[in-house]
Amino acid sequence: MNIFDRNAKRLQKERAALNTDVALYDYLKEEVGFRLSDRVFDIKREFKTAADIGCNRGYISKHILAECVEHLTLTDTSASMLEQAQGTPGLKMSKLVQDEEQLDFEENSMDLIISSLSLHWVNDLPGCFTRIKRSLKPDGVFIASLFGGDTLYELRSSLQLAELERRGGIAPHVSPFTQIRDIGSLLNRAGFTMLTIDTDEIVIGYPSMFELMWDLKGMAENNAAFNRPAHLSRETLIAASAIYKELYGKPNEEGVPATFQIIYLVGWKPGPNQPQPLPRGTADVSLKDLGNIFEKGGKIKVDAES
Repeated sequence: MNIFDRNAKRLQKERAALNTDVALYDYLKEEVGFRLSDRVFDIKREFKTAADIGCNRGYISKHILAECVEHLTLTDTSASMLEQAQGTPGLKMSKLVQDEEQLDFEENSMDLIISSLSLHWVNDLPGCFTRIKRSLKPDGVFIASLFGGDTLYELRSSLQLAELERRGGIAPHVSPFTQIRDIGSLLNRAGFTMLTIDTDEIVIGYPSMFELMWDLKGMAENNAAFNRPAHLSRETLIAASAIYKELYGKPNEEGVPATFQIIYLVGWKPGPNQPQPLPRGTADVSLKDLGNIFEKGGKIKVDAES
């Protein structure tokens, strides 16, 4: 069963890209793209072939250096956003209009696949991870960021409380996001190894709930779920804004905060040169001797019975 309307999301991205002030709403994705690019630089190797899937307006490609990546392929469902993506001087790039749910790279063709704030709109995330692993060469790496489950919890709860009060029920006005506890199991299920998963929270202040919703539209991060309601009454919106301010506004401060939980993940495709665990039972030091190891600077005489 599909949760997200991929065509609606494509149209939202097209409309956002065609706005004359589109760069005004880049602040969040620019910051996350910079942080994700920094993780690429932490891997001390040169990548011959790399792909940025769901590249949006090129929030990663503008930071990737030619000394790090020889050729970068950019993909996105929105042709307008893809056209606006730029790279650094000397970086070889190609662009491809392609859905993240229908990746069509050759098997074992990529050294690196990256994605920033795009995969949270994918319906079949396990299948997407599997196709990414298939596209990677042995010992290739997948690095990505996506919104986590606590993203926009203030907006979600305020709208729910307002609708419950005004209409006696609730509707999904904020799209569901992936929980961090599920990411590791999905990556393991796809066959990735040496996983690194962590989260970060970015809290941004807005004058009111309405400016937040306007900026989400400008980012093309407005709701794209199939069961999204077609209309939200003015009365409910005003009530939600008041609830938002009352519950989450800071004392003696103007405006309201909005929380964006960012999940960062790194997964490697198994390869012959990767570190492997020793066979079970081959250890020659007992865990009970760890204290002595630290005291003696890493050297210890192991008892025969240990």
